[in-house]
Amino acid sequence: MAVPTYDRFIEPVLRFLALHPADVPAKEAHVAAADSLGVSEQDRDELLPSGSQLVYKNRAGWAHDRLKRAGLSSSPRRGTWQITQEGLKFNADHPQPFPAELATELAKGFVEVRLKKLNGDIITLEKENPDSPIQEDAISSPDDRLGQALKELRESAQSDLIEAIAKVSPTFFESIVLDLLHRMGYGATREDLQRVGGSGDGGIDGIISLDRLGLEKVYVQAKRWQNSVGRPELQAFYGALAGHKARKGVFITTSSFTAQASEFARSVEGIVLVDGTRLASLMVQHEVGVNSRIVRIPKIDSDYFDEEAI
Repeated sequence: MAVPTYDRFIEPVLRFLALHPADVPAKEAHVAAADSLGVSEQDRDELLPSGSQLVYKNRAGWAHDRLKRAGLSSSPRRGTWQITQEGLKFNADHPQPFPAELATELAKGFVEVRLKKLNGDIITLEKENPDSPIQEDAISSPDDRLGQALKELRESAQSDLIEAIAKVSPTFFESIVLDLLHRMGYGATREDLQRVGGSGDGGIDGIISLDRLGLEKVYVQAKRWQNSVGRPELQAFYGALAGHKARKGVFITTSSFTAQASEFARSVEGIVLVDGTRLASLMVQHEVGVNSRIVRIPKIDSDYFDEEAI
């Protein structure tokens, strides 16, 4: 199963804090909530799209954020969580499990939900806009929504790249491929990547020198094709490598490879295949033909507020 959405973490985090009224390390609450939800060890290794944090810890963190905003918990010290008296009462007044709508309302805590004390002893939820429908993304944390937005932007850029590549000349495409390989770390300088495509190239479009003396080389073939690349083209490329006494080759295409071509590449050593989808992904990742803009995401600097360190 995938890691549950962060609204599902709200109840197990609250229940765990209620069992441990003193402040506890946040990492213990992360693990307890994941255990309660049955998150597998494999799913616990899943990272956010940014790669900055484990997904289950991020979602447990946002669950605690909602509890804090509702006045049910606090962070008395850096890296620790603690239930409040209101949280203990809320926990006692709401037996397990939470109704689905209660967890959803807590998850929407930024604007639409607040806790009110009625008659000084009963805690209830009140929506600031009772007619406002529950949005589908209410159960997606800001990090999840940001990750999804980045994913959509990345996929859009990759689609645009594939269209742009299809319009360039075969010669320019070969240069694009070499630029990409250089950005990926092949060759000490751009001059170590030589374009040799043309008549009589023997199926080789580029040569990469992996060392300054050119003792070890990678041979490249780049095909700007619409149709899939088949086994015959791979066999011809393999033969060209043998003719150059080469041990390493990269075959890059804007299209795809047939199953027979992929099977042949797996049956021999030293050939790597890159299809159009992977090519566009690598160009985005290494910013070849792509510009990126920096988005500043604010996050509290806990060290700044650590008076004991002053």
